[in-house]
Amino acid sequence: MRKTLSIIAALGFLSACADTTPVTAFTSDIYEVYGVEEGDMLKLRGGPGLGFETRVGLPNGTLVRVRDCNRVGGTRWCDVALDRAPGLTGYASETYLRPKR
Repeated sequence: MRKTLSIIAALGFLSACADTTPVTAFTSDIYEVYGVEEGDMLKLRGGPGLGFETRVGLPNGTLVRVRDCNRVGGTRWCDVALDRAPGLTGYASETYLRPKR
């Protein structure tokens, strides 16, 4: 019985900690592609890096939902989903994303 109560108390503590941890700026927020040169597109890649396949090209103004961003080498790569086609996901360089206001 004491063991069960300890586990329940620990789960409650972990749950409370999870609720107070800071949330990054990139948590399912809507961003738009910008800064891509005229006639070019931002490559949505299969993984966080240039070595991954390109899934689709995104022109300036494309809206994406950013789920998470991590630094790989010298670039921050964001795990994104297209706003209008949430099943289409991949990684894009944070350099070409800005918050949609």
